[in-house]
Amino acid sequence: LVYAGVTAVCIIALKLAGMDWFDAVCHAFSAMSLGGFSTHDKSIGYFNSLPIEVVLIVFQLLAAINFATHFVAIRKFSLKPYREDREVRGFLALILSSCLVTAYVLWNTGTYPDFLTALRHASFNLVSLATDCGFTNQDFNQWPIFVPMWMLFLSCLSASSGSTGGGIRMIRTIILLKQTWLEMFKFIHPYAVRSVRIGDSVISQNIVTSVTGFIFLYFMCIVILVFALLWSGLDFTSSLSAIIACFNNAGPGLNQVGPAANFASLSDFQTSICTFAMILGRVQIFSIIILFVPEFWRK
Repeated sequence: LVYAGVTAVCIIALKLAGMDWFDAVCHAFSAMSLGGFSTHDKSIGYFNSLPIEVVLIVFQLLAAINFATHFVAIRKFSLKPYREDREVRGFLALILSSCLVTAYVLWNTGTYPDFLTALRHASFNLVSLATDCGFTNQDFNQWPIFVPMWMLFLSCLSASSGSTGGGIRMIRTIILLKQTWLEMFKFIHPYAVRSVRIGDSVISQNIVTSVTGFIFLYFMCIVILVFALLWSGLDFTSSLSAIIACFNNAGPGLNQVGPAANFASLSDFQTSICTFAMILGRVQIFSIIILFVPEFWRK
């Protein structure tokens, strides 16, 4: 009900922002599912509308937040659940600070003539890619390489658990960061007794171990699949960005699979690798990898 309700609000907001009903419905479905498909080849760039981009930024951010948090916030009719959710705070802080930094880079390098224009395009494309949606309004393949690579990096870890996004998920990122800090603390204070905590909750060692194993598998799968594309003859930037984009279900990559192109130019073998990456990333790795473990099939 929460998902359906927010989608309905998104449809109305897009209609008020300037879309017709057909486009509003299609883009609302695509934004809330973080699917990224548009009814136009130029994606959101077709509309060239700041109000439409602002509406989509807001609803992409909502779609990348845990829907249980939305439910609690709506039920209590309060923003307090968002403030108390460590995952939401980390997600929004990372995205908003990244928007400012990337806008400055685009402005400072002369990609756009003024900071506000740079902020507009940086914010929309960064939020879209970081939330694993994939809408675009500019060919960010032409931007300074730092910006699109940072956007692809964010697609790996920004979306919250319980959202429609992919990647590692923000909660695992937070747990790993806290575990890293704890290991550094124990190195300085070897006899100290301290646990990983998020807010008032103590995270068990079993969960920390599971998260560490998941993230290791996540990056190893990306490395192996990137090498598979390199072996097929695809250039490095296209290979890396294609696998990250497919693994996180983020949409466009760079170079040969950039926002102004698509995956149609890939060979059958390269397409099959990207297809496997999408399946592997969407079902959270363990469910697929376990099928290749002989012990799983023993009675």
